[in-house]
Amino acid sequence: MNWILLITLATFFDSIRIFIDNYVSDVYFKKRSAVSQKIFYGFTSLITSIIILAITNFNLNGVDHGVIGLILLSGLLSVLSSIPYIRALEVDDSINLGIFIQLAPILYLVFGWLFLGESFSPMQLIAFAIILSAPLLIIFSARKRSRHTKLKAILYAFLYVFIAVIGNLVYVKASTNNINFVHSIAFLLLGRGIGYTAIMSAVPKWRKRFYSVVKSSKLKVLVPMTINHLIGLAKDFTYRGGLIAAPAVAIASAASDSVEPIFIFFMGIILTLIWPKFGREKLDRKSIIIHLIAIILVVAGIILLNML
Repeated sequence: MNWILLITLATFFDSIRIFIDNYVSDVYFKKRSAVSQKIFYGFTSLITSIIILAITNFNLNGVDHGVIGLILLSGLLSVLSSIPYIRALEVDDSINLGIFIQLAPILYLVFGWLFLGESFSPMQLIAFAIILSAPLLIIFSARKRSRHTKLKAILYAFLYVFIAVIGNLVYVKASTNNINFVHSIAFLLLGRGIGYTAIMSAVPKWRKRFYSVVKSSKLKVLVPMTINHLIGLAKDFTYRGGLIAAPAVAIASAASDSVEPIFIFFMGIILTLIWPKFGREKLDRKSIIIHLIAIILVVAGIILLNML
């Protein structure tokens, strides 16, 4: 399957995942310690990884233990990146967070040059600067938010993207070795499951908050979280497959992250009109215009990047 199609599908799945995360955080956790919901994803990731390995008969002949260790590390890093991600959702909305993801291609470009030997030109830097201007426009045009809140959103978003980029680069580096793609996803989920279960269960505040929400919702909260786990699994297969198949991780990331805010923006409008609690986005004229300008900047930067 073409890597562009894989990346597009992954972006669509991730957009839905972001809205469900937002919904669960708002409706069930009331923005209080919403990160504790990751305990659930720890258990489901562990179970899913075991199922995948069992289906493939645990056939790991010829796979280097170091490669498995790197993929497990990648899964753990995805766990660490989810913590500032949830924190970002608690202080900002999903459209703004989606625009923030445009930081990822810039980091992929820098780290690809440092660790993967990928080269870039001054014009590429200009293109990425145009992309970077989109999230900055969103952040500093927002009203009714203090400077402290804006800086908090910047910090959480940057930590989320930074850790996620490192984790994906580790995965891509390890996956170029002798390991089956399905097995690599299984070990990614295993590392993620171990990380979520260990970190979230070790913090009493998060553990108690999760059990409290499950009990008060009479298990209803488990339904959207189960759906989100399945969507996240589809995103893992398509996105990481696209990263491996693409000519360079920076190009794949730029393609994915340029499409995501467009998906999120229009999905946000539709969902807010149909189901306000699920969409939960601002539909005032200024907000729509600012986001359209940001999307234009993103698309312009990606077009310039692909022309180089």
